[in-house]
Amino acid sequence: MDKDVAKPNNIEKDVSRNTSSFCPSSKKTTIGGQALIEGLMMFGPTKIAMAIRKPDGSIYVEEVKQDRKIIFFDKVPFIRGSIRFFRQIVTGTGALMKSAEISDIDADKEEPEAVDVEHVAPELSEMKEMGAAPEVSDIFPDQPDQIVDTDQADAARLAAQTPISSDSIKPEKKPKSRLDQFLDRHVNVMIVISAILGILFSVLLFILLPRLIVDIIEGIFNPDRADNIGIAVGMNVIEGILRIVIFLTYLILTSKIKDIARVWMYHGAEHKTIACYEAGEPLTVENIRKHTKAHPRCGTAFMFIVVVISILVFSVASVFLIKWLGVNIWWINLLVRLALVPLVGGISYEVLRLAGRHEDSLVGRMISKPGLWLQRFTTREPDDRMLEVAIAAMQAVLPENAEEDRW
Repeated sequence: MDKDVAKPNNIEKDVSRNTSSFCPSSKKTTIGGQALIEGLMMFGPTKIAMAIRKPDGSIYVEEVKQDRKIIFFDKVPFIRGSIRFFRQIVTGTGALMKSAEISDIDADKEEPEAVDVEHVAPELSEMKEMGAAPEVSDIFPDQPDQIVDTDQADAARLAAQTPISSDSIKPEKKPKSRLDQFLDRHVNVMIVISAILGILFSVLLFILLPRLIVDIIEGIFNPDRADNIGIAVGMNVIEGILRIVIFLTYLILTSKIKDIARVWMYHGAEHKTIACYEAGEPLTVENIRKHTKAHPRCGTAFMFIVVVISILVFSVASVFLIKWLGVNIWWINLLVRLALVPLVGGISYEVLRLAGRHEDSLVGRMISKPGLWLQRFTTREPDDRMLEVAIAAMQAVLPENAEEDRW
């Protein structure tokens, strides 16, 4: 369901009225989100909602029901994590593309057509008959002897003096190319392909690249690829450290981009809104503003857990390969890592859930602390208009039963 919310203040008022019954006391919610271009998306227990700030200042809200066919897998440990992650990537990619389209200020600005003076010439002929039309000498005062096409000159004069209504100016519609027509017909397919390419890029950058660097290092200091479990484990630790360095470098560099910085502000708005809801407070800008932009169950924390779990899983895999094959082959290491990515994601998700349930314990704080620190690169303080957008998205996914979204 699509709708435009013209008055954000009214949204705020409605949310503060409705959420008092949804969240009667402090709790941890399964509701999560994703920052978009000039907006964000919220994932609720039964619905997904996207809220975007339009160029005219209104808020566009779209609600989408989740696919119930895959709910069964959401309850299977070590499988649900990877499935939810891929589903969110696909949904988020589509939402990101749509948010760019909705929030594009220049999308509807077209160059007006040039005024065709021949179309206004008949009007000038009528003026001539009434004696109100300008003379040719008035149009060309410096060239009285020049032979001029009277109709063309009169038409030009009238075109210059006649005010043109904006309604009469229609932008010229250019025909779509075959590629654009193909993309329009296969939007969902292209979204899935874009999501897969995004995942492959992440795997290449954060999984395979560190391993390739380690293989180069190992080739220098251990050219014979000796059958040594200690060396294999040590190389996996170095690989994990490189993965952290690449991840941090990526976050720092992207945070310097102006448009990405605004996305991080909406990311902060998402966290603040969820924190306000979990505190049992009405969702108003004033209440949300005072909450922290860091959240212990954020996707950034999940990425750090993935890095740590990958060190453990890949180390065990390397030991197994050495004992089974008796040799450390670089291309087999790469293939094994690719195959183990879903398992790493599944284990990481279960660790994140466990830490979320016990985030007040020592172990929970130890797991959450690195992710909270990393969020200084992926979140920024939002303004009040961004909080209004977050309220609109949150309102659309709140369950009728307060227990449905309990962590």
